[in-house]
Amino acid sequence: MLKGKTAIVTGGTRGIGLAIARKYLDNGANVAIAGSRQETVEKALAGLTEYGERVTGIWPDLCDPAAVAEAFEQVRARFGRLDILANNAGISSRTSLYDYTLDEFRKIMDVNVTAVFVCSQAAARIMKAQGGGVIINTSSMVAEYGQPSGCGYPISKFAVNGLTRSLARELAKDHIRVNAVAPGVTRTDMVSALPPELAARIAAGIPLGRVGEPEDIANAYLFLASDQADYVTGVTLRVDGAAMT
Repeated sequence: MLKGKTAIVTGGTRGIGLAIARKYLDNGANVAIAGSRQETVEKALAGLTEYGERVTGIWPDLCDPAAVAEAFEQVRARFGRLDILANNAGISSRTSLYDYTLDEFRKIMDVNVTAVFVCSQAAARIMKAQGGGVIINTSSMVAEYGQPSGCGYPISKFAVNGLTRSLARELAKDHIRVNAVAPGVTRTDMVSALPPELAARIAAGIPLGRVGEPEDIANAYLFLASDQADYVTGVTLRVDGAAMT
């Protein structure tokens, strides 16, 4: 579905991001995984050796426009194009409002919102020059429903939804589609570490009867990146098993 295309996946060293990278590679794309540190990127690449030269890694500060632009240009130069940006890097928080520090709030907004803006800007400049592309952002179901603590996280994902819709309208004339995926509870490292009884209670509250798998989210990323979604833009696609519906 993506043969001959090139993708950058931020937050691509583990969990959902790594599943997206694998899905893209399995469907013929060249992929650059972006991580926060060189060592985590190299560790992830060590598990992707079967894809040979079609996969590489970068580790710029995603909030630094110059560093991101340089890293993205390196990817474009290596593979000849940049067709897909998966803005998946993000962090969460469960801190109560009463204990929330401004530094913690700013960190959430930097990683979850500023980095999406910076990376989208750098990718869009390359995509416009080559005639088009696709940007996909990771949102969350809590952008719609909120959560009982850690208010910075749902605030940041609500901002991602707004950025997605705005960029979809602005960049359509340049043949750049912009969408988001809003996962529900997904079996990442954090969910896998929950006590079995708590995990069972969470699954019981989801109409489909299970938590999501990273591949469930990656499948949505594959569809939105492919030509099958050529007329889909400005959408936030929920992938949550009808949780909280």
